[in-house]
Amino acid sequence: MSGPRLSQPAAIDDLVLYRLNRLLSVAGGMVIRLCEGRFGITRREWRIVALLAVHDGLLSSQVAEHAQLDRARTSRAITSLVAKKLVRRESGAADRRQARLSLTAQGLALYEALFPLARGINTELLAALPGKQVAQFEAMLQALQARADEMVAQADLPKADRRRGGRRGPAAG
Repeated sequence: MSGPRLSQPAAIDDLVLYRLNRLLSVAGGMVIRLCEGRFGITRREWRIVALLAVHDGLLSSQVAEHAQLDRARTSRAITSLVAKKLVRRESGAADRRQARLSLTAQGLALYEALFPLARGINTELLAALPGKQVAQFEAMLQALQARADEMVAQADLPKADRRRGGRRGPAAG
């Protein structure tokens, strides 16, 4: 694919976010099938288990931030993981809402079984690129993430009201 097609998109197939979403949909679907079919957890629950395997003791709000999920979805996923005995909530003495989260032994075992499979999918996908291009791609992803973070910080966009399929506030027009 040539650079001008991405930098001067003429159709939806030329938009970088659309292309990345298609890649995620196809390759990520394999991870979803593993999570749901073999391990009985959702993709969102897997993201939380994987985060807690690396960052033990996070608060729910920190998990939401790291996983880039809204707090309501994070809370539902955590509640489900607690019910499945994969995550343990340890409430603080001063504020019970400030619960630290950690994996149970069962949660850690799930992580240790699933992560190598997810890593294998990652490795196989990246095998399409020579090693030097993988390093370049990683640098490009970091640059794109930094730019996206800057754009969000500077954006003045209305909040979406997904329940009604539109934006919040007075009707446009």
